[in-house]
Amino acid sequence: MLPRLYLIRHGETEWSRSGQHTGRTDILLTARGEERARELGQRLRNIQFGRVLTSPRQRARRTCELAGLGEAAEIEPDLTEWDYGDYEGQRSADIRIQRPDWNLFRDGCPRGETPTQISDRADRLIARLRVLDGKVAIFSHGHFGRVLAARWIGLPVGEAQRFFLETASLSILDHEHNYVELPVIALWNAGSGAIG
Repeated sequence: MLPRLYLIRHGETEWSRSGQHTGRTDILLTARGEERARELGQRLRNIQFGRVLTSPRQRARRTCELAGLGEAAEIEPDLTEWDYGDYEGQRSADIRIQRPDWNLFRDGCPRGETPTQISDRADRLIARLRVLDGKVAIFSHGHFGRVLAARWIGLPVGEAQRFFLETASLSILDHEHNYVELPVIALWNAGSGAIG
């Protein structure tokens, strides 16, 4: 049986709400973020996961805990968010004042990860995930989750910008008719109220 990946983006933080890039900064969930993580857990409670993997960042770990999967969780460093380097804590609109044509998925971040580096990290993780079988819960972050999805279906990292990913959302990465050569996005960006 091929793996079916349940990609969960962490709940809302103050910085995700304000649009600030949050890579290395370890920030707490807001009360709303915690509430949405609990709601998500209600929707996931009847799914039997063979593995539960989470980013080491507390916003992802806390989302995993509140969703009821914390006891089974394993820390997976490759699930961390894009390293924004000098752009950590900044909003895209503010960055574009200095660099009007800047695009994260094309340009990366000074003293942070490049698109090639984030693509390589996603590919390394996908190679390890593809040998698993059954349902796997993955708690991660917005930009990395978008890159993971793009790379899962063989798209270049630049195409990840076309996948919007809300906080406390669920996406499912799977295979068409259980064929390893046909990876698909079976569900994308479902909010906690839309998962059924």
